Amino acid sequence: MNGEELTEQETALYDRQIRVWGADAQRRLSKSHILVYGMKGTVAEFCKNIVLAGVGSVTLVDDREVTEEALSANFLILPDENLYHGKTLAEVCCNSLKEFNPMVHVSVEKGDISTFGVEFFGKFDAVVVSCCSLAKKKLINQKCQKLPKRVAFYTVDCRGCCGEIFVDLKDYKYSKKKLEETVECQLEFPSFEDTISVPWKALPKRVSKLYFAMRVIEQFEDAEGRNPGETSIADLPGVLKLRKELCETNSVNESQIPDALLERLLIGTSEYPPVCAIIGGILGQEVIKAISGKGDPLKNFFFFDAMDGKGLIEDISEPKPVS
Repeated sequence: MNGEELTEQETALYDRQIRVWGADAQRRLSKSHILVYGMKGTVAEFCKNIVLAGVGSVTLVDDREVTEEALSANFLILPDENLYHGKTLAEVCCNSLKEFNPMVHVSVEKGDISTFGVEFFGKFDAVVVSCCSLAKKKLINQKCQKLPKRVAFYTVDCRGCCGEIFVDLKDYKYSKKKLEETVECQLEFPSFEDTISVPWKALPKRVSKLYFAMRVIEQFEDAEGRNPGETSIADLPGVLKLRKELCETNSVNESQIPDALLERLLIGTSEYPPVCAIIGGILGQEVIKAISGKGDPLKNFFFFDAMDGKGLIEDISEPKPVS
């Protein structure tokens, strides 16, 4: 969209959501550009949501081939092998997403995202990454942080019936309704690296057990040189050993990270479509809020576990000194 105003076609297509968040928010969405890395089931749900919402463009990065595991949770991949043979995950998903909303420009960028320069990320308003190693998450977030403009950064991971979202909006200003008036608000977000560097003993006692468990699995994969999800129950002894070391270092009781939860994360290498829908829906909502500047953003972790059906928001930040 080149002009400042919505076209007649856009106004008609997005009529219902304009009534919810207003024409100004829809204009911002229509001019926004989203970069997405790692086309798993959760990310497919997210992409569908933002394309239907009417963002300006979505760029997909994922050079992996289509596998049976991807077919089980990613509804953007059609079951006919002739339609995806010889194509990358990003290419297959791109073709499907275009059909959801022809007014949104969906494209593919090939290559290793960790080698893309800082200026590449500056072309986008939001960057969403999945299927990423610990080092890659840190690297991409650092590149977004270096940009003079604010680029919203998100990581999303879904392991079996569990999932998490991380959000970094840098220095974020937004407005929200309070009674009959609109209030201007501001929040400062720490980077992914700064967040996970906060000592565990400095965190509130009732922090989600999933936060600790995901960090253990993440560090285990990093230490073993594994790609995300390349784990099995055979890795449990090594994971329990790492948990013990991390808990001793951080002065945290091992009961904060139950064996049963670690086991579920180790064997939960496949995604469950219902969990993908929930996590992808929350992520889509957060990106829309960040772009439109309306509503309280999630700060800075969201956790979901289908075993108890709970979704928890945790603010994992360095405690502010008492003045």
